[in-house]
Amino acid sequence: MSGMLQVQAMDVSYGAVTVLRKIELRVGSAEIVSILGANGAGKTSMLRALSNIVVRRTGTLTLEGRDISKLRSDKIVRLGVAHVPDGRGTFCHLTVEENLRLGAFTRAGKLIGPEFERILTYFPRLKERIKQQAGTLSGGEQQMLAIGRALMLKPKLLLLDEPSFGLAPKIVANIFEILTQINKECQTSIVLVEQNAALALEVSSRAYLLETGRIVLTGEAQALRNDEAVRRVFLGG
Repeated sequence: MSGMLQVQAMDVSYGAVTVLRKIELRVGSAEIVSILGANGAGKTSMLRALSNIVVRRTGTLTLEGRDISKLRSDKIVRLGVAHVPDGRGTFCHLTVEENLRLGAFTRAGKLIGPEFERILTYFPRLKERIKQQAGTLSGGEQQMLAIGRALMLKPKLLLLDEPSFGLAPKIVANIFEILTQINKECQTSIVLVEQNAALALEVSSRAYLLETGRIVLTGEAQALRNDEAVRRVFLGG
């Protein structure tokens, strides 16, 4: 498996408080990797650190063999890393179309039409609401829009923070089906932070378990699904 992302000895702090310690993480090309853990374990901080939008971070991050440890967030985006934060973060007063086109701001001068059409194929609900203000969309539609906007970057690596949060099971199933389709068709690597551990392990090849800022368990998704402790704590069995 060729490498997309490698994290070595990463510590993350907010002021004097260290929230992640000695993180070791790898993501292969076209691989889906899940980050599991209880609330407050450090999952969101992990994604923020990968995008360099936290206050302080030490350790080494490499993207396709290039050291990006000291790059600003905007430079990391331009290298093909797209981050969909928790809370979705759509621009409520802009239309669906305007939100999507903003996602391609780093691709100025490049043809974005094919990517735009591809995203509307993935999310036909967005096509139906293309001129509608984002703030008037349902929660599920806003999540689709947030993912679609990130995909306009044509990313190599997609960071997703709780894409199922607050959504009906049918909408969640649809979004995860689309994510696996994107992973296969576009060969996009995905790092997935998700409270629905059963669903996350179903679509992932590997997963990491965080507890109070440390990785305490990692392995193939299938093996973790069968792990008694994981089943008891995260899978309800």
